[in-house]
Amino acid sequence: MTKNVSLPERLDATILTSAPDLKRCPPIVSAEVAFAGRSNAGKSSVLNQLTGNRRTAKVSKTPGRTQLMNFFDVRSGGRLVDLPGYGYAKAGKEAQKNWQNAVNHYLSYRDALVGIVLVMDIRHPCQAFDEQMLDWAGASELPIRVLLNKADKLSFGAQKQTLSRLQQRYAKHSTASFQTFSAARGEGKAALIEHLLDWLRIPLEDPAAPQSKEPEG
Repeated sequence: MTKNVSLPERLDATILTSAPDLKRCPPIVSAEVAFAGRSNAGKSSVLNQLTGNRRTAKVSKTPGRTQLMNFFDVRSGGRLVDLPGYGYAKAGKEAQKNWQNAVNHYLSYRDALVGIVLVMDIRHPCQAFDEQMLDWAGASELPIRVLLNKADKLSFGAQKQTLSRLQQRYAKHSTASFQTFSAARGEGKAALIEHLLDWLRIPLEDPAAPQSKEPEG
């Protein structure tokens, strides 16, 4: 991180709209970062920790409740997009097919997409669909940040071991980067925010810079 600049403690974001498919996504006005992950990986909790608001994304004890693509405007610029969770076996086959098509179309054809945050449970990382997402991002040359969430469930040593193992395993994925994260404790939050600001091209604030004054009327 550049000297003499400070990271915000959170990203101020508000819900813009929800869309069931690509055709009904809002018009593109800025860069977008998509959040993807299995339905029990804690994706909604990550978004709430990131924004400092427990109501940003609905958290449910029942996996698979996010069935639409939810768009959030970041106050300082850009958008976050919460994609439907995948891998929820109790959802009907038709519902699963619709979710998968919506996500595939968004990822393939949304020109505003500049990066993906892939949320995994650190205790069960890189399952089949996670592998597909990593391979797709690599083939598309799209940056992807893997969050090994629920790190608080493991010892520090086990966290480091899992992180190192995955970094070595996917070393050939040039667009992928990995970090541990705890939505429950906020661990890893600063590193993620720095990544998002870079992707969304939001400049860091210099606390020493003079503040601009509003013009007098």
